[in-house]
Amino acid sequence: MANTEVREGTPSKLALAVVKKLAEMKMHKTELAAQLHVSRSMVSQYLAGKYKSNPAELEEMLKDFLAANGNSDFLEADQRTETIPAVAEQTKKLPKKAAYYESRDYMGVMSVCQSCQEDMGLGIIIGQSGYGKSYALQHYAKMPKVVYMECDDTMSCRDLVEAIEGKLGIPRATSGTNWKRICRIREFLNVNTGYLLIIDEADKLINKYTASKMEILRGIYDQADVGIVIAGEPKLEVDLRNMLDRFANRIDFFYKLGGLDKKELDGYLAGWSISEDARRELASRAYSSRNGCFRLLDRTLNNVLRVMKSRGVTEVTIDIVNEASGMMLL
Repeated sequence: MANTEVREGTPSKLALAVVKKLAEMKMHKTELAAQLHVSRSMVSQYLAGKYKSNPAELEEMLKDFLAANGNSDFLEADQRTETIPAVAEQTKKLPKKAAYYESRDYMGVMSVCQSCQEDMGLGIIIGQSGYGKSYALQHYAKMPKVVYMECDDTMSCRDLVEAIEGKLGIPRATSGTNWKRICRIREFLNVNTGYLLIIDEADKLINKYTASKMEILRGIYDQADVGIVIAGEPKLEVDLRNMLDRFANRIDFFYKLGGLDKKELDGYLAGWSISEDARRELASRAYSSRNGCFRLLDRTLNNVLRVMKSRGVTEVTIDIVNEASGMMLL
């Protein structure tokens, strides 16, 4: 009897299909791993036919990935037939917003975070307010050994150190200088390796008088086995280039959010019944107007759904968008 098992080092048919789809989408394995919330090495090993653990769970994720991107070859026949009435039924109901949307910016943020965590690198993420930077960072922060903290203008150096201690679960010191407490943080991270620190709104840690809080983060990064992602608005990039050379020249990964484009907006609104003039108005909320951004689009759609529910309709018209807009301060 012929041996039908896949030999070690030989990619499976599913792996080959995924590799082909990645090439079609011009998508890197790192981005796929971030999308699936698994390690980059796991995806690389499986696609190369070298994954030695039980691949069942990963294979289900990869099948879902193929199905979501127009390749349903690996769906079971009964799953394929069940989707037809489900889609027909869905058109009769109110549309639903996606729980999260894997835009170019979302995947860029996830890729930087994963690379910094796996390689203990230093990453910088820049994005204007409302572009979805914090949302993506908070989503990645659900991963194991990831600490997320948001800064503000009132934080002192001691506040920053205490916040990091608290997020890492280090017992709060009742005494000792900042230096001694920073040493405790370094020792913790050198013993408990694999952590990623995400410092959001980091531009608020810098002012024209001092950048000492950023120097604390640099010191932790230099002397501890830890990855760090610093995120903030465009001011952060300017300050890093002009005031913090020692920080800037350590940066391993950099990503700057660009906001939604037309193709991404169409993907986000897939399944919605929208008139052309309403779609143009929503596009201005997403990227065309002076203050267009993902946040403004999201707020508008929340109110659009409320209006649609009250009217008992399933199509988005310009009248509905205008009524939804009347509920907001634009």
